[in-house]
Amino acid sequence: MMNGNGMGGGFFGFGFIGLLIIAAIILVIVWMMKPNATDKSGSKNSDSLETLKKRLANGEISEEEYDRLKKKLDD
Repeated sequence: MMNGNGMGGGFFGFGFIGLLIIAAIILVIVWMMKPNATDKSGSKNSDSLETLKKRLANGEISEEEYDRLKKKLDD
């Protein structure tokens, strides 16, 4: 009589499939919030390199500073 509501009572009424669905939703949210792995060679890196080149051309930074910052961008 205690389990007469038809929900089965296991895992707070969700059941194993319900827990799998919740876990999948959480994993998708976490995956979507991660930074994109392709950004290393993508437009963000190339924009930064272009800015660095312009700063060198304008005389804002020295060649040594350019090389140091470029190496940091490549890492």
